Amino acid sequence: MFRRSSGYFLLVFALLSFAGCSDASSNLSRSNQQVTQNFMENFSDVPLESAQTTVEDSGGGQRVDAFGKTIDNAGKIPSADELKNSSAGICLNETVGDKAFECFDKYLTDKTLATDPVTAFKDLRGLYEMSSMVQTYCHPLSHSIGHAAVEKYPKVADAYTHGEDFCWSGYYHGVIERYIGKIGYENLPGEINNICMDIPGKESYSFDYYNCVHGVGHGLMSLTGDELFDSLELCDGLTGQWEKSSCYSGVFMENVIADGRNHKTDYLKPEDPVYPCNAVGEGYKETCYLMQTSYMLKVTNYDFKKVFDLCKGVDKGYVNTCYRSLGRDASGTSVSDVEQTKTKCFIGENFEQKSECIVGAVKDFISYYYSDTKAKQLCQSLGDAQMEKICLETADEYYSYFAKK
Repeated sequence: MFRRSSGYFLLVFALLSFAGCSDASSNLSRSNQQVTQNFMENFSDVPLESAQTTVEDSGGGQRVDAFGKTIDNAGKIPSADELKNSSAGICLNETVGDKAFECFDKYLTDKTLATDPVTAFKDLRGLYEMSSMVQTYCHPLSHSIGHAAVEKYPKVADAYTHGEDFCWSGYYHGVIERYIGKIGYENLPGEINNICMDIPGKESYSFDYYNCVHGVGHGLMSLTGDELFDSLELCDGLTGQWEKSSCYSGVFMENVIADGRNHKTDYLKPEDPVYPCNAVGEGYKETCYLMQTSYMLKVTNYDFKKVFDLCKGVDKGYVNTCYRSLGRDASGTSVSDVEQTKTKCFIGENFEQKSECIVGAVKDFISYYYSDTKAKQLCQSLGDAQMEKICLETADEYYSYFAKK
């Protein structure tokens, strides 16, 4: 089965953990209703697909993405023939996952440095249509463009103005990763609250601001050599609980992504699929459990019944969070197909399991399509009035966040 990323993220469903509330206290009180961006890409043995951003004509001959950013200001997307005849042609012929990633990574890095991030994204969009490898690695390849962008635009805010949300906002995460690397470990405690200070939307918890603070979590994992507990402690240096929680989401997402990609992690255990969520402090558990079912599925050979059962045994107070995380994966592993997603959620043995799974799934539909149309189709297919009501209310609330960005 062709599986797409349960995004950064899963992003990043991302996926937006703790995002979209009007104030931090409201946000925290409803944190168990938020699901992080689809994230878990790049298990080496699991093909995944990253989301494409819906595009439409802005009325002036240029296309804009779902958040209104122009994506055509560097010209048209290259044709398949143009890409095959460029240095990307070698990458398109590579069939080994790690080697393909390295090849595309170098190609897009070089393209960004020679031109600009927008031009590199044109190539990435063209390659996405041609290669399952690019679909698999789309989010981390967006990171690569972000890494290179920091060499051209040393200020975070400047780099952000040249980016796109394509493939779960990986560009923005990559910018922050590289920026944190330049700050360095010794200087980070004194600088961590300055990293995102110039990004618009702090007061309203905008998508860009979320991506910045979430990206800090990714960057901390890179800086510490994937030391999860050290990275969480560094997140705690941020001012504001919303900021801390958004940073945690990047840490836990990177931990799951790390397994089997280009680096390993010491903080996943096949014999204990819930770890590290059962080992971290209380303040970190919610965010961890919002990520963990992607790994739980991997080690159970994508047996949803087994993962439902595992969720029943997690820490008290986080069972429903686990079910919602599984709903995100029900959507992610079916490429947000209504019937397949419903079938997986309905493996749950009771109303609670099924409905919480649907809550996670409907948010993932919105994150994937940047639209509530398919999400509402899922709700209307459920055949249970109470569950449909919960689903539609969730869709309306979650989509309103995207609409206000």
